[in-house]
Amino acid sequence: MTSLLTFLFAITLLTMTPGFDTALILRTSAASGWKKALATSMGVNAGCMTWGTAVGVGLGALLLASEVAYNILRLAGAAYLLWLGVGLLLKPRSAFQDALPQAKQDGYRRVFMRGFLGNLLNPKVGIFYVSFLPQFIPAGGSVALWSIGMAFTHVVVGTLWNGMLIACTHYFAEKLRKPAVIKIMDRLTGCVFIGFAAKLALAKR
Repeated sequence: MTSLLTFLFAITLLTMTPGFDTALILRTSAASGWKKALATSMGVNAGCMTWGTAVGVGLGALLLASEVAYNILRLAGAAYLLWLGVGLLLKPRSAFQDALPQAKQDGYRRVFMRGFLGNLLNPKVGIFYVSFLPQFIPAGGSVALWSIGMAFTHVVVGTLWNGMLIACTHYFAEKLRKPAVIKIMDRLTGCVFIGFAAKLALAKR
């Protein structure tokens, strides 16, 4: 019980630490509303569950052991974040949902996949899970079941935290919908994504 409470405390602090997921969810909430921000959050959660399952069956250890596997995933993730960032920086919008193509771009499947791929293509999440979760698995316990269970706990904590972020953004939504604010927000978010891409590209295990 002490181990589980320690894990819950640690994962809560880590969840509340701002990162790419936080920036993506806040931007989606302001740009497309709370429903699509929630879909983005679900995408992030799906990425967490995928990593938790991978660690449980031993695939996560591959990132820890193989420099090549780590670098491939790291560069793929950096390229994806760079693509998102440059798109926002070069083509900021002046209004939300101002054309049908934009509406398609902001579809539920698209925002879900942004959250999912942003999480899945970040090898640091895998390294974190493979090094962090085993510390809380009791002796003789099933690695697979405990890893998946703790990943699910992370998802629950993350959903609660993201819900609070989305609610706060929704409260200020009307002010954030001004054309000048929209352009600034898209460009700032693009810069943040590019920064995360550079950080990931230069990261070491």
